[in-house]
Amino acid sequence: MVQSRTHNCNELRLSDAGKKVVLVGWYENIRRVSKNLGFVILRDFYGTTQIVPETEEMMNAFTELNTESTVCVEGMVRERSNKNPKIATGDIEVVPEKVTVLGKCRHAELPFEINHSKDADENARLKYRYLDLRNPEVKKNIVLRCNVVAELRKAMTEEGFLEITTPILTASSPEGARDFLVPARKHPGKFYALPQAPQQFKQLLMTSGFDRYFQIAPCFRDEDARGDRTPGEFYQMDMEMAFATQDDVLGVLEKVLVPVFEKYGIYDRITPAPFKRIPFRESMEKYGTDKPDLRIDLELVNATDVLGGIDFEPFKGANIEAVVVSGFNATRKQIDQLIADVEVQTAKKAYWFRVDENGEIVGGISKFVQPIKDEVISKLGLEKGCFVGIAAGNKGESVKTAGVLRTKLGALCPEHMDKEQYQFCWIVDFPMYEIGEESGELEFCHNPFSMPVGGLEVLEKAAKGEFDPLEIMANQYDLVINGYESASGAVRNHDPEIMVKAFELVRLGEDDVKAKFPAMYNAFTYGAPPHAGAAPGVDRMIMLLTGEESIREVITFPMNKNAQDVMMDSPSAVTQKQLDDVHIAIVMPKKDEDEEEA
Repeated sequence: MVQSRTHNCNELRLSDAGKKVVLVGWYENIRRVSKNLGFVILRDFYGTTQIVPETEEMMNAFTELNTESTVCVEGMVRERSNKNPKIATGDIEVVPEKVTVLGKCRHAELPFEINHSKDADENARLKYRYLDLRNPEVKKNIVLRCNVVAELRKAMTEEGFLEITTPILTASSPEGARDFLVPARKHPGKFYALPQAPQQFKQLLMTSGFDRYFQIAPCFRDEDARGDRTPGEFYQMDMEMAFATQDDVLGVLEKVLVPVFEKYGIYDRITPAPFKRIPFRESMEKYGTDKPDLRIDLELVNATDVLGGIDFEPFKGANIEAVVVSGFNATRKQIDQLIADVEVQTAKKAYWFRVDENGEIVGGISKFVQPIKDEVISKLGLEKGCFVGIAAGNKGESVKTAGVLRTKLGALCPEHMDKEQYQFCWIVDFPMYEIGEESGELEFCHNPFSMPVGGLEVLEKAAKGEFDPLEIMANQYDLVINGYESASGAVRNHDPEIMVKAFELVRLGEDDVKAKFPAMYNAFTYGAPPHAGAAPGVDRMIMLLTGEESIREVITFPMNKNAQDVMMDSPSAVTQKQLDDVHIAIVMPKKDEDEEEA
């Protein structure tokens, strides 16, 4: 069986005419002219080459096969009479002398056409992902991913970082999402957890005396899928620096990431370093989110003082945020869809009115606004043709709903969104604590390992009631690119005394800290360096570089939205023996009466 190719299917040029060559690849299609003449496309990883069988024997060698079979073609290169400038090998063709079948495709019909697989149903694509990946358009995202990861590794190494791998089987840790648990066969009743992030290990490396660490780290979180988030596992470029400040980390990431986006991104314009730094509260007030898309030039306007007194029940006693858009010439159907989309995303109602060409307030809640028309136009700076989207509720609800309105309005208005660019910014000065929506009590807002601004002193004042804990800031920062959180990081809390005091405010004592984070707590008692780090998400970065709307398009073997790998039939049932080995008994959830009757 001949498999040693002389060239790949993207390599031959006019200068190769007259050469005898051996090509291998997938038999993509044939255009038959007669029983002894046809045009065959042979495809491999690198590209395509036209094969022109000119005898009945050679024609039969292809027509007797199903497309997508793998073959070896030996033949002579010649100049094409009808050149194809759209492909690299368009000046030549190969006349076959011998065709050897390497792997038969035993299916006359494929689940989808390979070169148009992106148009197929997503579940079919995921079930037959090995076919989907044959599509050059799909494959190029995976190739780009490989190149970007290599570029990141090179850049981080040049910055003096060591790539160190950390454990995959570890202890369960309260880090904000559900753990994936692994039963321990040798320790009945106990479980390993797959790491949500290498957080504790990288901090322990700093305590161990390593100065700069990074890895392309797999992370595991049992959470629901979104367009920009895959369920189960994802990858991040995890990094940490000893004796470092926030400025040190931000400077390294700006230096590393900008060249990657310049080299591989689909947009030519990229925010130059240093990136703009926006305090969390300013971001929420201006944009209604801590992930602002700065390509959109719209900002929120607080309209409580002017609209709070109108005779409209949802506005009474509420905080009111408005988004004013000029030139939004949408139909009523488009506006209704906008309002509906906002409600689906936020579970909160949005409202609207507009100023027509005669300067009159019309549409939406205009009849409630009409009595104070002149005041509203003046205070909101409205002009003819302006559209006003409104959110009302408590401060948090109204700001977030208005933020969604802003983003959706920006996407609908090209004059307010300069889309073809990469806009980077840092969100800084996050609150250390918040009131939990379910508990109603003080909880960590984001990362419990962050160093509070003000250190031990501000925590002690908060414990004594001399300082509002909700006003304590954390030395934490997020990188936002085009409205996507693309990295999170913090200056870490490396002092056991400060750590214990920070946890005491959320009703956890020193014994709790020792029990939950034993290795880190003990390591810090042996003299830990100040350290800081971050973790840009690799999957999300590739999604931004390629311009794909779904993160599954840049993952080689992704799960579907329901956290299933339909190709491998995972998750799957296991045998009773496997369960017995790890001391597991399955108790299925009880069905309710309605389900049983159905």
